[in-house]
Amino acid sequence: MISTLIGSIAAICTTLAFLPQVLLTLKTKDTSGVSLVMYSIFCFGVVMWLVYGVMLVEWPIIIANIITLALAVTVLTLKLKYG
Repeated sequence: MISTLIGSIAAICTTLAFLPQVLLTLKTKDTSGVSLVMYSIFCFGVVMWLVYGVMLVEWPIIIANIITLALAVTVLTLKLKYG
């Protein structure tokens, strides 16, 4: 139970950490500081974490990675569009 709480807090923190980048990128359309390679690899890694969470049926991992993937794909899409 405590491990789920700790995992949930960690998931919330690491997921929310992407929000300022996404909001700034949406606002400015400036992706010059965004690495296409890094975000591509990161998105793949998040997909792998999502698959791992689904395999374990661990909801904190699943939910956090769905949200993180949506945020990261948003930035990646903006990079491809405005890059």
